[in-house]
Amino acid sequence: MNRSLVLGVAVIPVLVGFAGCGGARASRQDAKMRQISVEEYVDKMKAGWIGQMAGVGWGGPTEFRYKGVIIPEDQIPQWQPNLINQFQQDDIYVEMTFLRTLEIHGFGVSIRQAGIDFANSGYQLWHANLAGRNNLRAGIAPPDSGHPKFNSHADDIDYQIEADFAGLIAPGMPNVAIQLGELFGRLMNYGDGLYGGQFVAGMYAEAFFETDRIKIVEAGLRCIPKGSQYHECISDVLAWYKQYPTDWAKAWQLINEKYHLNPQYRRFSCSGPQDEFNIDAKINGAYIVMGLLYGEGDLDKTIVISTRCGQDSDCNPSNAAGVLFTTIGFKNLPEKYKSALDPSGKFSHTPYNFPTLVRVCEKLTRQAVVNCGGKIAVDDQGAEHFMIPRSKPNPTPLEQSWDPKPAMGSRYTDEEMAKITVASGVDLSKAVEKFAPGWKIARCGPDMEPGLREELRGRQNVLLTHPLSQTVGCVLTRTVSLPPNAKSSLKLEVGHDARGDWDLIVRADGEQLIRKTIGPDTTKLGWTEVDVDLSKFAGKRVKLELVNEPTEWRYEAALWSRIAIVSE
Repeated sequence: MNRSLVLGVAVIPVLVGFAGCGGARASRQDAKMRQISVEEYVDKMKAGWIGQMAGVGWGGPTEFRYKGVIIPEDQIPQWQPNLINQFQQDDIYVEMTFLRTLEIHGFGVSIRQAGIDFANSGYQLWHANLAGRNNLRAGIAPPDSGHPKFNSHADDIDYQIEADFAGLIAPGMPNVAIQLGELFGRLMNYGDGLYGGQFVAGMYAEAFFETDRIKIVEAGLRCIPKGSQYHECISDVLAWYKQYPTDWAKAWQLINEKYHLNPQYRRFSCSGPQDEFNIDAKINGAYIVMGLLYGEGDLDKTIVISTRCGQDSDCNPSNAAGVLFTTIGFKNLPEKYKSALDPSGKFSHTPYNFPTLVRVCEKLTRQAVVNCGGKIAVDDQGAEHFMIPRSKPNPTPLEQSWDPKPAMGSRYTDEEMAKITVASGVDLSKAVEKFAPGWKIARCGPDMEPGLREELRGRQNVLLTHPLSQTVGCVLTRTVSLPPNAKSSLKLEVGHDARGDWDLIVRADGEQLIRKTIGPDTTKLGWTEVDVDLSKFAGKRVKLELVNEPTEWRYEAALWSRIAIVSE
């Protein structure tokens, strides 16, 4: 039945601070609108979540078991309806951390607050997510937490896995999907790693209005810069699909040769360009598109092909199925994908079950529509409709992880660090208090059994520390008041493991006073004395930081035999 619309009623006030709509808000009122009923939106959004759960549940047993090969058909498990209840799946619940941030703080939330919320997550992570969160907990604020200088996994798949939510709350709003990537994707990714998530979110945004799978992929491509290797990769997949429309194995071979075996397309591969293991966003993004295109709109076939491509073979079908299921809608899904859904099951590490998840997404979408100059109109039967201005995507400027732009030097303040309440690393507080009273320790990693030693390398009472990660150093801190009429100095005796070295960094109130490699070339019998002049801080209260900074990630233990502040 055709329904006539009355003037729209904006049910949410316009939000400020979120530049995700791509243009002046006022001019949008007269722009050509896309229309979708709220009921239809919710139905499609529900299907998108079901698709994610179906894809990751079905492909889960194969994850990274097959690398650089097509998974044999007889190794694909059979679908079981109870597989839909993926409440313990990190590929699902991590993205809900970002939804929760938006729910609490709104679209005007700062990237620094988003980072604090992510830093406070308590679940296990890997790759770019882990490195990014470690950086955040170490005080490296976003966007530097995802920058290649601090994150060797910047091109990994992580935000691509987690970007579904950004499209599911941005129907027909590609610039919202892009900017949500700028807000959350930069917590852990950069360059192609970021673009992968923006591409996926862009496909979701289009899937509410389009069923042609090629057009959906092309819409996603318009959300990322043309000069990127990620754009090149997906464009290649489209071209090879058109060349070999019935032979997905041939297309897979071409993808494998160029984006797996060619080191030029793995220049920032976290495992090295020759490793069979490939968690790069590009090739896994290609496998998402392989399922969408060669699946021919068939739900089972889409998931199976995306899975059989290998590598991250649960995340990729999750993205592919999520997009396809969105085009179909919950009401039209086969019963085998929804009959066993447990509406009371809570997603791990979140406050959401499936019904509350749906309600939160609808709430946020209402905000996004109004914020972008759209409106919520009511027809003569009382049904609500989203009226969404058409907008041309405005992609993020080109950046490449192997040749990155300079880092911004973004760091959290002490006040912000106080909001990061989840502990990171090994608790050595008692050992440090015994060794050097008044000093505190943070970000000490578990490698090489850190702690207090009665004897080590010929010294008595030695404190051993280790960096938290390859990019995050362990830090000892103390705030002291230096006498006004005296020469004060920090006196250290430090050593290294016989098999490695590390960098000693000393800072006072954030100012770097010394950086020195502690290793075989700079020590005598493994030890050296370091004297740091603090005279310029006489009469002041100053925060001192001693950092055990990693070098090449080989036996990076710092040995501390003496830490003393001396005033004369």
